[in-house]
Amino acid sequence: DEIILFHRLKREHMGAIVDIQLGRLQKLLADRKITIEVNEAARSWLADKGYDPAYGARPLKRVIQKNVQDPLAEELLAGRIKDGDTVKLDAVAGTLTFNGLAVGGKPVNPKVVSLH
Repeated sequence: DEIILFHRLKREHMGAIVDIQLGRLQKLLADRKITIEVNEAARSWLADKGYDPAYGARPLKRVIQKNVQDPLAEELLAGRIKDGDTVKLDAVAGTLTFNGLAVGGKPVNPKVVSLH
């Protein structure tokens, strides 16, 4: 048996990994023609929450599941997001938002958030 050493994942690599994971989510939504647009603030929020110096990007999948995929499914079931819609992910004041509303549908800060 040989030992293979890997270099520790650095925080600056997380943006590309976030894009890969969100691409997988986008493929799940393709049948419903729902598009996800993620700005740099949201990408950075997900990368920060999904990065662990000891575990690298392993927590990222759970972070996306909990903060994007599950709430998105709830919005679909409630009828607030429909087939063909575009969902704009942003991060405002430390909160991840869908179309200007905090995950869960509450305004983040009406003075700061503009509905796209």
